[in-house]
Amino acid sequence: MDVQNFDPINTALNDKFFQIEYFNPSYLFEKIYDFFHTILPYFFRGENLDGLKLILSLFSLFFIIIITYTTVRMLEIRKKEHHHLKEEIAEYAHHQAERERKIKESNQYKNNRWAKVLAHVFSPTLSDWKLAIIEADSMLEDLLTQLNFKGDNIGEKLKSADREKFKNLTAAWEVHTIRNKIAHEGLNFEISQKEAKRVIALYEQIFREFGFI
Repeated sequence: MDVQNFDPINTALNDKFFQIEYFNPSYLFEKIYDFFHTILPYFFRGENLDGLKLILSLFSLFFIIIITYTTVRMLEIRKKEHHHLKEEIAEYAHHQAERERKIKESNQYKNNRWAKVLAHVFSPTLSDWKLAIIEADSMLEDLLTQLNFKGDNIGEKLKSADREKFKNLTAAWEVHTIRNKIAHEGLNFEISQKEAKRVIALYEQIFREFGFI
């Protein structure tokens, strides 16, 4: 031992610290045992036993209610999820059936270009909806040419059209105006699929008037 570095006070404190009885497992076990041995009989006395039973009963009832509520909520959530999933599947199946029906019908049209128009309008893509309208308007121009309406473009040909011979002239102006917005505004022009279908239905009405499809 280094005599010069020996500190009798610190050494004594350290020895006393490590001799503290709280570091003795046997001592701790005895203290814990004495604590419960002293307090438990108090709760299990005759006058306190009924109160203890009441408290435990209330706790049991509380947890039973919580478990019951949680179970019921889980069943409700699962039922709603199942119903929602069933609706989505039905909606998807209906959409697919409608699309297949339209495509099947389009194959029966005299003009094959109309089949492409329908395929575009039933696509899930916005750009295809616009393309359907542009293609349908191109078909309208061909129809006006076949009907010998004069003019260098659709607008001029519609101006020269006879309303008595062209019952859907107003509809033709409407759909052609929408086509021009698509051409001029480009990506900035927004249109829903529902609106695109309505526009294509107007084109179809015009084409059917003259047996063009």
